[in-house]
Amino acid sequence: MDELDLIRDRAEAVGFAPAEHLAPARERLLAAARGERRHRPRRWFWIAGASVGLAAAITAVVSLAPAEQVGVGPGVAHADPVKVLTAAASTALKEPAKPPRPDQFLYVKTEDPNHHIREVWFSVDGTRDGLIGTTKIGGCRNGKAPNYGTNDPRKEGFLEDCKPSPVYRTDLPTTADGMLAYLNSQPSSQKDNPTVLGKAVWGLAYEQVLQPASYAALFEAAARTPGLVALDHVTDGAGRPGVGIRFPVEPGDSPKAQPIVMVFDATTYQFLGTTDSAVTVKTYVDRAGQRP
Repeated sequence: MDELDLIRDRAEAVGFAPAEHLAPARERLLAAARGERRHRPRRWFWIAGASVGLAAAITAVVSLAPAEQVGVGPGVAHADPVKVLTAAASTALKEPAKPPRPDQFLYVKTEDPNHHIREVWFSVDGTRDGLIGTTKIGGCRNGKAPNYGTNDPRKEGFLEDCKPSPVYRTDLPTTADGMLAYLNSQPSSQKDNPTVLGKAVWGLAYEQVLQPASYAALFEAAARTPGLVALDHVTDGAGRPGVGIRFPVEPGDSPKAQPIVMVFDATTYQFLGTTDSAVTVKTYVDRAGQRP
């Protein structure tokens, strides 16, 4: 029996941790995170596809609750989107908090099914000039940000009013209720529209950094979306296999509207990206344009 067989057998015997069991772990994690802020963090954040040990993989997939208590039966471990997202929340809580320095940049590399690569460098505290590809993004300093990429020499570099937009988010809720209220309160949000909600969840998980407890709250909030569908045997934008969570398209949306399908590793339930765009590298660097 190889490792994958062992994981499958174990997953069939036990269920995912219910959402209510995540709260104590979240509180312990937040306390630990506050303590870690007194130390210099490591420079890396996450590189997708890193190897995971067998014990860690089993821990991420299952809980100690018997299967009959949570309604998980053989062969249907991925069939329930709520349980998939609950498992993703549990995995997020196990991630160590790695606060960056304010002067660093978040580097994210993504890939689509046509092998197009996108690279971005976002200022951690929002005050420094970043990059999307080769295009500058003006950092907000003293209430002003330079305007780049306008294709108009008269406006290029012209200062505009702004507020810093940190890419490292410490201001987000750490409970599902709070996160759902936050998502529904955004200016572009349409309350209870599953398409808009799916895009909001994807946006926070994609090219921003949340505290582990906020990631968990994000996935728990997403699990409350009506009409979610779990899809076995999907691949992300880079071709990596996983389990997909498809957000429904609202009946009144445009006929061209496409559903968001977020992809999670089928073993660890770590977020990989979507079927259209995979997050292959996500880490901190010291300057815009630097690669890990």
